[in-house]
Amino acid sequence: MSRHDELIALSACDAVSLLRKGEVSPLDLVDAASDRIEAVNGAVNAIPTLCLDQAREAAKALQQPANPEPGWLAGLPVVVKDLNETAGVRTTFGSPIFTDNVPERDEVMVETLKKRGAIVIGKANTPEFGSGANTFNEVFGKTRNPWNTAMTCGGSSGGSAVSVATGMSWLATGNDLGGSLRTPASFCSIVGLRPSVGRVAHGAGLMWKDIHQSLVAEGPLGRSVADVALMLDAQSGRHPRDPKSLETPAIPFLQAAREPRAPKRVGYTPNLGIGPVDPEVDAICAAAAARFAEVGTHVEESCPDFTGAMDMFQTLRAALFASIAAPLLDNHRDQLKPEMVWQVEKGMALTAGEVGRAAIARTKLYERMLDWFGDNDVLALPAAIVPPFDVDIRYIEQVGDHTFDNYVDWIYITYAITLTGCPAISVPAGFTKSGLPVGIQLVGRPFGEAELLSYAAQLESILDLGSMTPLDPIVTH
Repeated sequence: MSRHDELIALSACDAVSLLRKGEVSPLDLVDAASDRIEAVNGAVNAIPTLCLDQAREAAKALQQPANPEPGWLAGLPVVVKDLNETAGVRTTFGSPIFTDNVPERDEVMVETLKKRGAIVIGKANTPEFGSGANTFNEVFGKTRNPWNTAMTCGGSSGGSAVSVATGMSWLATGNDLGGSLRTPASFCSIVGLRPSVGRVAHGAGLMWKDIHQSLVAEGPLGRSVADVALMLDAQSGRHPRDPKSLETPAIPFLQAAREPRAPKRVGYTPNLGIGPVDPEVDAICAAAAARFAEVGTHVEESCPDFTGAMDMFQTLRAALFASIAAPLLDNHRDQLKPEMVWQVEKGMALTAGEVGRAAIARTKLYERMLDWFGDNDVLALPAAIVPPFDVDIRYIEQVGDHTFDNYVDWIYITYAITLTGCPAISVPAGFTKSGLPVGIQLVGRPFGEAELLSYAAQLESILDLGSMTPLDPIVTH
């Protein structure tokens, strides 16, 4: 194994430890990532835009503080999703409308990561405006699943997930409206955390115009729970450009992840009582949740009442996308994908009463969730209702006897959790008989990321699947 291969195989935590000790340099890791990208990116198309020259300059200029704070990444290379504006680096939002867009300044989350010692090496592919859970667009094409390149990697943080799973980066950014961190984490057998809104600050820009929205959360992707916790420490904290942003916690998230705890009570549900699920996925996730019993946890089938979640999410999501892209419909309609046109038109047709009723219904769901957590510590359920599917299928239209009438509802298993505002993490749970990854979603109490990371680390230790990445893409197409 070459020196660069050894560096790529390091966990993010171990790589940062070596950086802090001065045993490797940021330039060493940028070069290792560059070699890995050259070797594997062609098979998966995860990082279409590179900024390695800029990264090397940043590596040379980086100054190590004498007493680094928690979350200091010390020169670790990361990949940023192509929805987050990055100064001097092409940022397209996956849309032909912005093919040549090069922002002058960093979006807040990117700015924060750079201040905490992250070095951006490239932009990860995403569906147009992050709309859809299969990563393809008219600018860069399809991103493929490294476990089987004929399959989708999920979305919308698909390029980010693939870059981590294949060793092209140690960590990557994503954001999550309806499951965009959790679905690709599940499909790529890595860890993805959707934290509470405000845990990671983000500001207004070309993509996210409404800084007061409460559906989209920025979050981390990594190969382990500890790596994700490390990145959450680097991303977290107050920022004046985000009025919802939360203070940095007194105890680092990484400490919580390194102190695994067994929850007292876990409720498992295959489908939240509102939709279909592939039987093999259910079996894998139910078996994974049941293994909490090995550390004394009481596990039973249970979940709050999610009646009406599909309708309320569709309404609130449509209103959000209307705020993002309604002006583009007038001037660039022919450049938007059909699903995006449908989504924006749906949002523009909504009445104030419809949006208000959905918001009130969401409040009632939140209250039911709080009541449920009065007796339980974790809600466990699949992170996706199907395994990875053919990359040429735009979205899942049918599961069993159930037919979906739009491109969004097949991810109800994650977007229903979004409505609750609770933090949720996808952890590798196993593989189908055909060798495709399946992730289990663990949901914690509101603002309970530390507790959730500790529980997730406990299950990760029990299941012991973390050593399977990074992997070389399995090329089948």
